[in-house]
Amino acid sequence: MIHAGGREATLLAFDYGEKRIGVALGNTLTRRARPLAVLHNRSREYRFEAVGKLIDEWKPNALVVGLPLHPDGAPHAMTQLARRFGNQLNGRFSLPVIWIDERYSSVEAQAGIRAGIGRADMLDAEAASIILQQYLDKLSDDHEFH
Repeated sequence: MIHAGGREATLLAFDYGEKRIGVALGNTLTRRARPLAVLHNRSREYRFEAVGKLIDEWKPNALVVGLPLHPDGAPHAMTQLARRFGNQLNGRFSLPVIWIDERYSSVEAQAGIRAGIGRADMLDAEAASIILQQYLDKLSDDHEFH
């Protein structure tokens, strides 16, 4: 959990995929997440240049990364890729990384788009927003900022 001493903390969240990375933005004051961007995961260089631009623009206090798991909670191939991505974010940008279980975020994002909430071209960003909202909701539940 991020302890901001009662101050607002800006967060960027990532839904890592081999082809695309969804990005969402939120903060601890409003406790609301919103889809921000979908980055094409063309190469490591391209990926971190794009992430660096978002970090420069939004100046987050921490990064939230979705951790994909099997329904029973067991890790799989994408778990390792997401972990490596989060660890690289931490190493490159010296920002804390918060891991959030993202088992159903993509399914939830697809359901929302089918229901007319959100845009299909922003599916990955919608999933990142769901991941970040889970974290922000947990903050409310834990009363971290009271």
